[in-house]
Amino acid sequence: MPAADTSKATIRTRKFLTNRLLNRRQFWQVSWIMSHVKWNMYLRIIQSVDILHPGKQSLTRDELKERVAKMYKVSDLNTIFLFGFRTQFGGGKSTGFGLIYDTVQDAKRVEPRFRLIRQKLLTKVEKSRKQIKERKNRAKKHRGAEKTKVLYKDTGKKK
Repeated sequence: MPAADTSKATIRTRKFLTNRLLNRRQFWQVSWIMSHVKWNMYLRIIQSVDILHPGKQSLTRDELKERVAKMYKVSDLNTIFLFGFRTQFGGGKSTGFGLIYDTVQDAKRVEPRFRLIRQKLLTKVEKSRKQIKERKNRAKKHRGAEKTKVLYKDTGKKK
C-alpha cells in the first residue's frame, strides 16, 4: 500500500480548553483533512481531529503528534497524548481526542498507566501466567484483609 501524502493533510481541533488544575491543554476530537477537500471557514472553529483521506491511508500517530506540536508550539513530543481515534465507516475521515501537558511530570501524575506505557514513559512489568495463577489460587484459601495481603503482597497496589 503506498504511503499517504501527508503534506496535504489539514489538522483541526475542536472543543479546545486550558485545564489549569491538571496543567494541560485538552481538545476533544482531533480532525485532519486530506487532499480533495476545500477549506471551509466554518470548520476552522471545530476542535476535532477529523481526517478526510479519500482513497488514502490515515496519518500515523507520530505524524499526527508532530503536526499537533507544531500547531500548538510544543517542544516536547512526550507531553502530547493522542488517543481514541475512530475511522468513519467507509473510510475517508477519522476523529479522536488529545491532551497536551505542560511537563512530562504532570502527565505522569495524571495519565493512566497504560497510556504512559504506550508513550514509552514507563516500562511494562511482564508477569508469567504461572505466577499470576499461583497467586490467585493461594488467595482463594483466605478471606477479607488476609486475602488482600496475599493478592497484593509485593505489588503495593491496595493497602
